[in-house]
Amino acid sequence: MTSLFRVTRIGLVALAAAVTVTAISPPSLADTGSVRITVAKAGFIVGVGGGSGTLYFHGKSYRLNIGGVSLGTIGAAQAELVGHVYNLYTPADIAGTYSAVSASVAVAGGGKVARLQNAKGVVLELRGKQVGFELSAALSGLEISLR
Repeated sequence: MTSLFRVTRIGLVALAAAVTVTAISPPSLADTGSVRITVAKAGFIVGVGGGSGTLYFHGKSYRLNIGGVSLGTIGAAQAELVGHVYNLYTPADIAGTYSAVSASVAVAGGGKVARLQNAKGVVLELRGKQVGFELSAALSGLEISLR
């Protein structure tokens, strides 16, 4: 009788441990991809920009359309940006409006770094070179869609 009680108790403890581990584990984990984006922007006070890019995710490439508006822009510039995309579950998660608060200056081939996030929690970390002159302060916005 005690051995039946002990086996039942060990079985219940093992079952409780398995249920706890299953409840704690997330159903799926977000993944990371990479991007290459080309954007051009021009304006005085309110700037308008656009471009194209490519998302590389799970061995496949996805073409992107880029649009955007920024406040506080003076000048014209083109940027070639590369970087990483975090918190992707599917390629479609990259679509959306991204924003960041920044104050940056780039003059004649200067470097540019940006960290942007959309409403789905997808984060873009971009770096690259910018050609032209732009003085920008305040809020920048970026709209990305899959082609």
